[in-house]
Formats: sequence, C-alpha cells, structure tokens
Amino acid sequence: MTTTARKSPGSTRERILDSALRLFNAQGERNVTTNHIAEDLGISPGNLYYHFRNKADIVSELFNHYEALVSGFLQVPEDRVLTWQDKMGYLESILDSMWGARFFHRDLSHLLNQDEDLRLRYNAFVQRTLEQGLRVYEGLRSAGLLEATDEELRALMVNTWVITASWTGFVHGLVPPEKQQESLDHTLLRQGIYQLVCLEAPYLRGDAASHLAEIKQRYSAGDTLSVLFSAATPKSA
Repeated sequence: MTTTARKSPGSTRERILDSALRLFNAQGERNVTTNHIAEDLGISPGNLYYHFRNKADIVSELFNHYEALVSGFLQVPEDRVLTWQDKMGYLESILDSMWGARFFHRDLSHLLNQDEDLRLRYNAFVQRTLEQGLRVYEGLRSAGLLEATDEELRALMVNTWVITASWTGFVHGLVPPEKQQESLDHTLLRQGIYQLVCLEAPYLRGDAASHLAEIKQRYSAGDTLSVLFSAATPKSA
C-alpha cells in the first residue's frame, strides 16, 4: 500500500490537514471551503494553495492517512495466537478510525461521485480491507474464539464492513441539525460498535463468549433503537 508520508507535526502542510479534518468532521466537507481552512489557521489562501492545489487534494491526503491507519491495525500476529483482548483491540481500532474519519463515511457518496480517482482508490481499499479483515476472523477462529464456516466468515466480514462504513451516515441522517454535537456523535458511534458485537455474538466461543456481556456493556448506551430514536427526536421549541 502506498501512502503519502506525513510531515512534521508543526509544518504548515500538517496544520492544514489537521484543521481540515477537524472542520470536515464538525461541519461536513461540503460546508467547508479552502478559505474557511485558511481562516481557521490564520494563513492566506495563497499559502494554503502552495501546499494543496484544491480541497480535493486535501481530501485525498486525508484518505491516505485513513487508509494507512486501517491497514495498520488489521494485522494478525505471526508469533502467537489471538486472544479476546486482541479482539477488543480490533473493536477499539475500528471505533477510533470511524471517529477520526467520520466526515469521510458521512459524505462518502458525494466524495466518490466528485472524484473518480478517489473512487478507484476506495474500491481497491475496500477489497484489501475485506481480505485483511477475513484473515483476522480466520485468526480468531484458529484461536478457538470464533466458530464459523468459511462461507459464514466471508458473510460476517462483509456485514462488518457494511456497518462500519455506513453507520456514521446512517445515524447522521437521523439526528436533526439542532441536536448534532460531538458527544452525541461519539455515543452513537460506540453504539455502532455494539452492533458489530451483536453481529458476531452467535459465532463467539471460549474467552470471547465468556466476556461477551462485558464487551457489550463497554459499547452500549442502551437499546439501540431507543438510543437512535431518542437522538433523532428534535428538541422542543
């Protein structure tokens, strides 16, 4: 996998990426212009364009970082078998990646429709991620933490990806603008991880099964439908 190397944390280029990511996540990519990013940083638009030709270039670079993050945590250790704590680590990493790049998941169709190169890269990324995720599930199965046929593992991996990639857009579409806030966003994303846990539950065995209640409690804010409908109800005038 080829990614663009990140510059030092204090560089203007890195500050532009950090500002863009924060603004995109808070306001949505379509509501943020390069002028907004420059103003947030206290630099001139010309200074920003010295580092990035346009906003699409910024989005592309942020996707590079997201792609590298996901590829990095979807690894199976070769020197030992997986444990239920490893499984928790994968869940936490999925949550972190969903949270850090929530604008990308939320605005996915728009971003891919306006950038053909990004669409092609995203398709290749999804294929690699599914292959890596399947190896993780196979590692959990080999460790006795999961019992499923090859067909069931493939279906489980696809369903896991669908929830991961679409959950942010799903809940964002339910929550009215006046209720949208960072703390609620994070609660709803954790509820998405709870859905993944429930999806995997029938296949869990050994330590993973014995710790299932603990894992559910870690991510759930209550019954998912109640949480979603409560978040979707507009505030009283």
